[in-house]
Amino acid sequence: MPVNTQNGTQVWRRRTTGESLVRWVGWLIGVAVFVYCWQQISEATTWFFVWDAPRIAGDIWARATPPRWEYITQLGRPIWDTLNIATLGTLISLCLAVPVAFLAARNTTPSALFIRPVALLIIVATRSINSLIWALLLIAIIGPGVFAGVVAIAIRSIGFCAKLLYEAIEEIDHAQVEAITATGASRWQVMGFGIVPQIMPAFAGIAVFRWDINIRESTVLGLVGAGGIGLQLSSSLNVLAWPQVSLILLVILAAVVISEWVSAKVRGAII
Repeated sequence: MPVNTQNGTQVWRRRTTGESLVRWVGWLIGVAVFVYCWQQISEATTWFFVWDAPRIAGDIWARATPPRWEYITQLGRPIWDTLNIATLGTLISLCLAVPVAFLAARNTTPSALFIRPVALLIIVATRSINSLIWALLLIAIIGPGVFAGVVAIAIRSIGFCAKLLYEAIEEIDHAQVEAITATGASRWQVMGFGIVPQIMPAFAGIAVFRWDINIRESTVLGLVGAGGIGLQLSSSLNVLAWPQVSLILLVILAAVVISEWVSAKVRGAII
């Protein structure tokens, strides 16, 4: 903005004096908060272990290499269980997320006053709790195993899928819906021919994207007893079998890379 100087000329400045002062006060508060937080962290940190971390990491690396390649014959079933946990959990979550999304979208919910808040509460509640916590709760309820991992992944994914899907529903072209409604179509016909075809590409993309994420999450559920390759990782860590740990990590990395490649190809074909 232009600012008048003493000789009457105008000089362009990006901010006024008041705006610059507010900006500097904001920076000062931010620095003060950072310094305070750093002090609190420093007081709760044993810095000897931090400085000794490179030596410990080097020692573990020496123990973990080379990987124990013959152990790979025992990882076929665990990695298959991991893929099943991710796939079945994603399918179950999609079946539950679709009705929740339609109930949460402003243009499809039967009641914006009563039903929509409940649907939004379900979305927030399932998204706010990590899959590991869900797995711990489910293991206490239904016992350890793959089924607990499947349900944990499904519950965790409902909010993610429903949120993205209901946003896609709210962004549809309403002209197409109005045209179908004008023909005298019923509510379900409007849903099937006016709304669903518009959100199908988004739905497919969300499904593949969430499956890709669930592959990553399901690899660690075994650490709490929910089955999959994480169970083998936990067992190897407990006995300090570092060559086995390094091999399991390589297998997990390969599974994640392959799932990323598959999801990228599928999303590319959809888009």
